[in-house]
Amino acid sequence: MQLLKYKEFYFILYILLVNLFGFSIMLIDKYKAKKNKWRIKEQNFFITAAIGGAAGVLLGMTMARHKTQHKSFYIGIPILYLLNISYVVIYFVYFSI
Repeated sequence: MQLLKYKEFYFILYILLVNLFGFSIMLIDKYKAKKNKWRIKEQNFFITAAIGGAAGVLLGMTMARHKTQHKSFYIGIPILYLLNISYVVIYFVYFSI
C-alpha cells in the first residue's frame, strides 16, 4: 500500500467538500436575501474561499448572480481562486518528490 495515494485522495476529497460548501453558502445567502431573512457574514465567504473553496464561492457568485457588484468580491474571490490553484500545485509538487 502506498500512503501517498491515500493522502492525495483525502486532499482531493477535502477540496471537493470545501468547494461544495462554498457554493452552497452562496446559494443559501442569495435565497435568504430574497426572503429578507438572516444573512451569512461576508467574512465567512472569504474564509471559505481562503481555505480552498474559492472555486465554489466563485461558481456560486456567477450562477446565482450574487455579490457580483461588490468590489471586494469580484476582485478578492478570483485572487483567492488563483491562490487556491497554487495550493494544489504546491501540494502535488511537494508530495510527488
